[in-house]
Amino acid sequence: MHKRGTIKLIAAALLTGALLAGCGAGAEDNAASQAAPERATGGGMADQGAPAEDKAAPGAGQDAGQGVDQGKNATAQAPDLRVDQRSIIYTGSITVRVDDVTAAAAQATGIASASGGFVGADERHTGATSDTANLTLRIPAAKFNSVVDQLAKLGKEELRGINTEDVTEAIVDLDARISVQKARVESGKQLLSKAANLDDLVMLEREVATRESDLASLEAKKRRLADLTALSTITVVLLDPDATQAADPDDEPPGFLAGLSGGWNALTASLAVLMTVLGALLPWLIAIGLPAWAILYALRRYRRRQPAADSSPHPLTPAATADSSPTP
Repeated sequence: MHKRGTIKLIAAALLTGALLAGCGAGAEDNAASQAAPERATGGGMADQGAPAEDKAAPGAGQDAGQGVDQGKNATAQAPDLRVDQRSIIYTGSITVRVDDVTAAAAQATGIASASGGFVGADERHTGATSDTANLTLRIPAAKFNSVVDQLAKLGKEELRGINTEDVTEAIVDLDARISVQKARVESGKQLLSKAANLDDLVMLEREVATRESDLASLEAKKRRLADLTALSTITVVLLDPDATQAADPDDEPPGFLAGLSGGWNALTASLAVLMTVLGALLPWLIAIGLPAWAILYALRRYRRRQPAADSSPHPLTPAATADSSPTP
């Protein structure tokens, strides 16, 4: 009895130990199983996050680079239309009364040369009582105002006029047209190199020549505008103290006197034209008109004499015989 009780106790103890060991192992397995997914999930997220950041970074950099490139291209293509970057043609005129026209003209020439310009035209008139000079100066646009001020100090300034013309849009349009025309010329040359027969060759040569001519014309217009914008034009009129300045016709006020003056000028101009025509026709009238008048006069005299001769009685006519016979 005592032995059977002992065996039962030992068996109960072994069973309890086995149960406790199984529960501990199951708890460890559950903890391990729960920790493993967490580690796997965290590691996967970390691993996935790093490549995602790595992949996102190049994309963001590429987009940023593309944005910068597009911004540069847009800046390069769009024309700069700021005030200080616009293409403006400056033209001016100034009238100065000086003591010595020759000396003042020399000083004006020196001012133009010192500013980097040159004299485009020089016209001088020397009269019995007065001298005048008309100079056309080509001056760099950046020194236009300073040169005008220097010219005004040569004597007493009497008249000044300054005009500006903005040709920025015209130059931009010419640049675009020149680019298109160059592309057309190149395409025409490519087609010309692939001509299959003589007719196509002749036609393409004519077309290429026309396109090149149009391109040369556009480039000439651009060079002309570039010259006008780079060098401004100043017309300088120098008068001595006794010279009189010609009045500007545009300054004449409108009214009855202006209309009368205009009508009188038109009448004198018409009379001048008429007298010119008569002077040109007079030699022909003398050379042809006098002989024709002489012939007409001779014919009239002859016709007047002919009827008188026909109306006179003939001596052998019956009327004369009847008159001569005696009455019974």
